[in-house]
Amino acid sequence: MIQLENEHLKVLIRPTGGELQSIVGKETGTEYLWQGDENIWTGRAPNLFPFVGRLFEKRYTLRGTSYDMTIHGFAPKAEMAAEQEGENCCAFTLTDSEATRAIYPYRFVYRVRYELQGNRVCVRYEVCNRSEEPLYCALGGHPGFRVPLEEGLKFEDYELAFPKASEPKRVLFSERALVSGERTPYPLREGTKIPLRHDLFDEDAVVLAEAPDSVSLSSPAGHRGVRVSWEKMKYVGFWHRPNCAAPYVCIEPWSALPGRDGVLEDLERMEDRTVVLPNETYESPFEIEVW
Repeated sequence: MIQLENEHLKVLIRPTGGELQSIVGKETGTEYLWQGDENIWTGRAPNLFPFVGRLFEKRYTLRGTSYDMTIHGFAPKAEMAAEQEGENCCAFTLTDSEATRAIYPYRFVYRVRYELQGNRVCVRYEVCNRSEEPLYCALGGHPGFRVPLEEGLKFEDYELAFPKASEPKRVLFSERALVSGERTPYPLREGTKIPLRHDLFDEDAVVLAEAPDSVSLSSPAGHRGVRVSWEKMKYVGFWHRPNCAAPYVCIEPWSALPGRDGVLEDLERMEDRTVVLPNETYESPFEIEVW
């Protein structure tokens, strides 16, 4: 476990998946990150690579060969090499191996960098393609945040708020949590807000396209909150375990969508997938700001 610290924050990150384990505001001692629960969801803030979400039949094809792939790819459970770079920054690296090439036939270096800047945790994904052909991938964050963040408040006191009015589209999913191919308007309260309630997630994640590139989680009756911002991601998902009163919500910036239901995806033709040319490095940042 690596600890990062500055005057505002104390953060813990584990080598498995390079996953955030704790974000504590030092002034109040507030833990912002969901701490996991075997009866609800054991994750805290997985990093998703080289896929986001599920694939039909848990596999895909590339240049005529079929490969197996689990939900969100192999990175969330991979043991990564930790590089402590300073008191407030570090990186975790995963390099291809015989095991990864059996399911994802690329030579690559995947790195997750963390840096504390004031009350922000800055996360940067890097994918270096060491193969002789274009590398196709998807990236995403999956941090879960405690709701409520303060005593005396309840889940329904909170809302997700975009910084400006917009008319996002909801990406619809099948019963198997695969993309259905349909999108519908997703009206926001006052053009910017999604009031939280547990049944919002009874059909799994709410995934939006054409939304602004940041969103905050807070209560008008409270003083603590979180803002997640992203630059290059095309989608944002909101989730907690369906059909329960889980005391957290995940804010998930995604570069691409899961597979389509009934379609064995060809990785070269998947919609939105990121293309990294040989000997090039692709970078995608996002930030978690707390108060």
